[in-house]
Amino acid sequence: MPRIALAGFQHETNSIGVGRAGLAEFEMADSWPRLLTGAEVLSGTQGMNLPIAGFAAAAQAAGAALHPILWCAAEPSGPVTDEAFDTIAARILDGIADAAPFDGLFLDLHGAMITDSGADGEGALLERIRARTGPALPIALCLDMHANISARLVALADAICIYKTYPHLDMAETGARAWHRLSAMLAGPRPAKAFLQAPFLVPLPAQHTGAEPMRGLYAALPDSAEAHVEMAVGFTAGDTPDIGPSVIAYAPTQMQADKLACAAMRRLTAAQPHLETRLATPPEALADAQAAPPGRPVILADVQDNPGAGASSDTTGLLRALIEARVQNALLGLMHDPDLAAKAHAAGRGAVIDGALGGRSGLAGDRPFTGRFRVDALSDGQLRYTGAMYSGGTATLGPSCALHLEDTHADVTVVVTSIRTQCLDLAQFTHFGLSPSGARLIVVKSTAHFRADFEPIAARIIPVASPGLFPCDLADIALRGACRIAASRAQRIMDTSV
Repeated sequence: MPRIALAGFQHETNSIGVGRAGLAEFEMADSWPRLLTGAEVLSGTQGMNLPIAGFAAAAQAAGAALHPILWCAAEPSGPVTDEAFDTIAARILDGIADAAPFDGLFLDLHGAMITDSGADGEGALLERIRARTGPALPIALCLDMHANISARLVALADAICIYKTYPHLDMAETGARAWHRLSAMLAGPRPAKAFLQAPFLVPLPAQHTGAEPMRGLYAALPDSAEAHVEMAVGFTAGDTPDIGPSVIAYAPTQMQADKLACAAMRRLTAAQPHLETRLATPPEALADAQAAPPGRPVILADVQDNPGAGASSDTTGLLRALIEARVQNALLGLMHDPDLAAKAHAAGRGAVIDGALGGRSGLAGDRPFTGRFRVDALSDGQLRYTGAMYSGGTATLGPSCALHLEDTHADVTVVVTSIRTQCLDLAQFTHFGLSPSGARLIVVKSTAHFRADFEPIAARIIPVASPGLFPCDLADIALRGACRIAASRAQRIMDTSV
């Protein structure tokens, strides 16, 4: 019976994102559970679409004895503070010492963590772990599709498994794959590996695997017990030398691994000209939405104000466009504004309040929307997810409310939260008594994860270019210099294409 230690430490860092991730942000519950330790790592994630849950289920089914150490995640934001990183890393290292002796280690990571003092959080963590365990211990880990992977991380880990879907519906499945890779190394030799990085960027809206060319690229990746290729497409808001797509190939010999990695990179490079997504302007998007036949809602994705990518989730550009266009039967979520949510709770359901909504991103031109709101629903913000993306999980939104805009010619209801949370589950509207399927138009502050739950009810989905702290257009990255390295690469791509 193999004895396996396991831990998780996840953060996706937006170099220009809102705030920083301190220890409190990892300790609290938000989209994911709070920081879990010991046995509660297993009980607190069981049945969820998380890599650590999938790994644990597969390992236990195979008879492995598990020693869970710690699992935590913080909502994407600016860099992780050194205090948080050092504290959590030390707790993982202490847990490894307590678990000894054991046969293998599994880590549930993201791959795009940046700390105050380092651009490669995961590589730094693995370096500390290897200093404690030595090179002989087999280590397998899971990474997000949006990982910006370093050569250091690849060298320090024996097996890396990466999500193959965006929306990430296969997180638990990827954890199970990691168990099979780790168990194979317990029974036999470690495979040879090859690592290649692409010299270009892929905007996140273009990384959606429900459409070509991403669907075909992932379908073509070899995946057998003898050889497999993993591909990350990168996170364009993480200002790191390793920003961008990469592939890792594993095979019995170095020559085989090299050939597999080169073949995968050739396919990815050939697809690069098609990995662009044009964003509609708000007037264009609303004109298309108004022209759509009735019966099913049109979804406008406010892709650049996605808190799941480190944005503030409170910009008002698209909200103002809805009001100016006098749209009817529209829903918008989720707007982060703890002050207005508290005011609504103090006034009570049915009250009409005056206040200022959102607009505190600090972006040029973004400002709060001042108006009158009717309080249609109140909640403590605890709700069960119903969609596949966060299956089995519970959202912690903080004191929240549904507010209807008064004294305008538009008919818009906004879900307002006290904790930044990506809008990606229909329950984030139905919990407040709202009917997404009966709406004419829905605005979601999300880039692609919403598609898993909203696409089945949608007449059409339109990504919209409204200001936010997560630039999704390569030209916008370059022009704004949002991230120094990302901007440089984006500018070179545009110069080449001219």
